Amino acid sequence: MQPDRAFLDSGGPFAHTAVAYGSDSGFLRLVQPLIAGALREGRRILVVAGERGLDLIGDAFGADARLIDRRLAGKWYAHPTRTLAAFHDYIRQRERPLVLGEPVWSGWTERQAREWIRYESVLNAAFAGIPVSLWCLYDETLALDHVLHTHPTELSGAGLRRSDRYVSPERFALPGDDLPLPAPPPSAVVTDFTLEELGRLRALVTDHAHRVGMRRDLVASLVLSVSEMAANSVEHGAGHGRATMWAADGEIVCEIADSGGGDLDVPLPGYLPPEPGSPRGYGLWISRQLCDLVQVRGVDGELRVRLHMTLD
Repeated sequence: MQPDRAFLDSGGPFAHTAVAYGSDSGFLRLVQPLIAGALREGRRILVVAGERGLDLIGDAFGADARLIDRRLAGKWYAHPTRTLAAFHDYIRQRERPLVLGEPVWSGWTERQAREWIRYESVLNAAFAGIPVSLWCLYDETLALDHVLHTHPTELSGAGLRRSDRYVSPERFALPGDDLPLPAPPPSAVVTDFTLEELGRLRALVTDHAHRVGMRRDLVASLVLSVSEMAANSVEHGAGHGRATMWAADGEIVCEIADSGGGDLDVPLPGYLPPEPGSPRGYGLWISRQLCDLVQVRGVDGELRVRLHMTLD
């Protein structure tokens, strides 16, 4: 990851700051002035943290704690794109809110951690220019190497400083992002489709999901996601595509390949909600919220979107 010096100024309407603490007292020493200042200004405040952090804030502010919206991190940080949508709804409906959040981090798999790191980078694009202060809390003992790459500024016991390692979300990449997706297994089900065959494709996905043992209440979400991606292929790509489906490691994988798609012409595809009234851009946004993982690759004129969903 190469540093990008042209990052957003924390003195502007939007600020995204990592807050590193090492103890309960350090936690309060850093966040208490932020919350107290927002309370004096009459701003809405959202704090997403573990039970210990929420208790510390409740004790520190006493009766004023009722003025603070508090959410448990374990429930709030359940899925990166859904969390992004939840923050989006909260921030867009309030004037100059203060938001403090502490992602869970411990207990996540490497794949989950990668998506959460990506989510933290996307925040810089999702709320650029919007008057909101985002302060992301971290236990400094976790030694999260990515923090200064995804946050323009950092607040610690030494004070507030700008990160010289920050990378803009449009340029941010994790190791392996540029590698081709692994080939599907020989047992995968493969079918071609056109616009007239989308109904047949939905039926095929439904049947395959049931046969591999997918939980019934998840099937509709999978079918909707595949249908959205296939419709994009025929409407905005070559007019036809190829679907490949298989099950492995407790999940079902569906890939939509479009030989006329090539590279997507928008940055951060599907990570940012469509603009109000926009007729396009909903497919990937919806699929990223419904699926456990969405991978997008554009190689040699072919666009491949791979959807992952757990079986139960």
